[in-house]
Amino acid sequence: MAEKRKYGKKYCKYTEMKIDFIDYKNTDLLKLSMSERGKIMPRRLTGNSKNAQEMVEKAIKRARHMALVPYIVDTKNVTDPAHIK
Repeated sequence: MAEKRKYGKKYCKYTEMKIDFIDYKNTDLLKLSMSERGKIMPRRLTGNSKNAQEMVEKAIKRARHMALVPYIVDTKNVTDPAHIK
């Protein structure tokens, strides 16, 4: 017998919201694809489309370069989301 699926079907949130361009200044939108430690979540976990994942990665890297999003988060204070200092 086939095992019952534990999780729901993954879908691209950015495609669902009909977003054509992801701006690096919109940190609220970027947090959808970031872990609590500030890492970029892989496509296999988030369910993002390839086009959306490439835009997210580019936007997060630009936001990190502009110091809008931290590169690393203090591991002692992991409970706070990565995009909030």
